[in-house]
Amino acid sequence: MAILDVQHIEKHFGATRVLEDISFQMEQGQALAIIGSSGSGKTTLLRCLNFLESPDQGKIVVNGETLFDAADPATQKEAEVRKKRLHFGLVFQSFNLFPQYTALENVTLAPELLAKERPDFRTRKREILEDIRLQGKNLLGRMGLENRADHYPHQLSGGQQQRVAIARALALKPDILCFDEPTSALDPELTGEVLKVIRELAEQKTTMIIVTHEMAFARDVADQVIFMDEGIIVERGDARQVIEHPREERTRQFLSRYAEGVEER
Repeated sequence: MAILDVQHIEKHFGATRVLEDISFQMEQGQALAIIGSSGSGKTTLLRCLNFLESPDQGKIVVNGETLFDAADPATQKEAEVRKKRLHFGLVFQSFNLFPQYTALENVTLAPELLAKERPDFRTRKREILEDIRLQGKNLLGRMGLENRADHYPHQLSGGQQQRVAIARALALKPDILCFDEPTSALDPELTGEVLKVIRELAEQKTTMIIVTHEMAFARDVADQVIFMDEGIIVERGDARQVIEHPREERTRQFLSRYAEGVEER
């Protein structure tokens, strides 16, 4: 059974069609890269999966559970949105760290808030918070930031901030980790350190969706690639096959423009 089953998702903003009939599946442990021009619908698709946007049509199923069905109002209750977001960890382009908190506090904040809803929190508060803090330190260690736990965002480089953001997303143990062009806000010399972390996560079989403009990275790291254009999926397949030998003319044109440096990055 697929860990993620996206069925016929559509999204419009007024008369503007942003997503049309988007359908795909993912298996546990796969890395899926989504490529395409600016405005092709990539980020909107991620926002729909994270329930930051509500699709106009379609279904989103995770591990056999229907999280959203446009035809079923019971799946669209606002009170359930926060729980549904726990299935998807999202790493934004611009880090979105809380400036008043240290790296470790940014990572542990959400788990601590959720822990307060546990029935045993009052009786085991100290033990639970210590465990969350330990897990946060371990995640920062995985990101190579074990010596930056007590640093504030303004004391960290862009690459370090993005790695804190990745640790924060992982702290909630999502079914699927999503990246929205995670290197677009970074200087070229910092891009490599973030891509290295994502590559390691792929090697560990973390289930991921990566919206990216790094074509070589998508080819080498992703299991599958989706190329989107004007709100539709034009082509999907094995990463190396799609990027090196695309079947569709629109895909070939996009990759040709990108290779020539014409495509917006």
